[in-house]
Amino acid sequence: MTGTHRRAAGLGLALLLLSLALMVLGAGIGSTGFENLWAAGSDPVALQIVRDIRLPRTLGAWLAGALLGLAGAVAQGLFRNPLADPYLLGSASGASLGVALALRLFGVAAAGTPWAVRLGVTGAAFLGAVLAVLLTLLLARGVQQTLRLLLAGVIVGVVLGALKDLLTIASADILQALQGFMLGSTGLVGWSACAVMAALGAICLLLGWALAPVLDGLALGEATAASLGLPLGAMRAALVGVLALATGAAVAQTGLIAFVGLAAPHLVRSVVKTTHARLILLSTLMGGLLLMAADLLARWLIAPQELPVGVLTAVLGGSYLLWLMHRRGAGARR
Repeated sequence: MTGTHRRAAGLGLALLLLSLALMVLGAGIGSTGFENLWAAGSDPVALQIVRDIRLPRTLGAWLAGALLGLAGAVAQGLFRNPLADPYLLGSASGASLGVALALRLFGVAAAGTPWAVRLGVTGAAFLGAVLAVLLTLLLARGVQQTLRLLLAGVIVGVVLGALKDLLTIASADILQALQGFMLGSTGLVGWSACAVMAALGAICLLLGWALAPVLDGLALGEATAASLGLPLGAMRAALVGVLALATGAAVAQTGLIAFVGLAAPHLVRSVVKTTHARLILLSTLMGGLLLMAADLLARWLIAPQELPVGVLTAVLGGSYLLWLMHRRGAGARR
């Protein structure tokens, strides 16, 4: 085993162990801060809180972060741009518009209404994200030209975001509920949501792993990738499908979580330089760890109140990227 392989394996093991440790910690953090986890063994109410609220929320945060980390690695490889993130093809604006339409249809208290209505809001977010990506593909006339696809994604994001704003102005009563989605939250994630994200995450991870050689080829240039005999058109379409499915699954359950998908691949690459197959797997683990840690901080910092986890990831992720830019700029001046 080479040094790179050892570092990649060591990083993966470390991420798994840290995730398991934070999972246990998450079961003990409640509305008043860190609480005695062992009380759940003798108190039925405490057991129910741990089993039905804290554990699925903590696991759901890990799964959503893992999906975003996977999508970020795919996006950065597909566009050959380290600043690409999972929302680049308009999925965030599409999901927001879908939620705004669902709230207008079902009412502003959809999060607290019966499961069928809640499923409608979640489904609208997922459907909006996927349809936005499909619209981007339509405007870009397929996936043959990466620059055209990127520009189409920006345009779709702006237009759908404007439509969401117009709908909010016309129905001001949905603003507060929509803002909760825009800020991101894991508070409503249950076991059923975990099952959905785990199933879709497994599919996306397998597809991403299988398609990783395409990303390795694209990193050498499109001409080189084509000379290797890779069917770039079909494989690019499959990668966009993985990106849309992973992003839509995460956004539908937790709302818009900033910077996790962007920062996770950067953190992995800062530790080990490896192929896209390992990068996708490690970014998945890194994204899960990042969002789980942010969720625990959001619950604990100002307990019994909570910070929106999306705001926390934006502050921490933005600060990290600014520091990274400053360090690279200082290194370049030397």
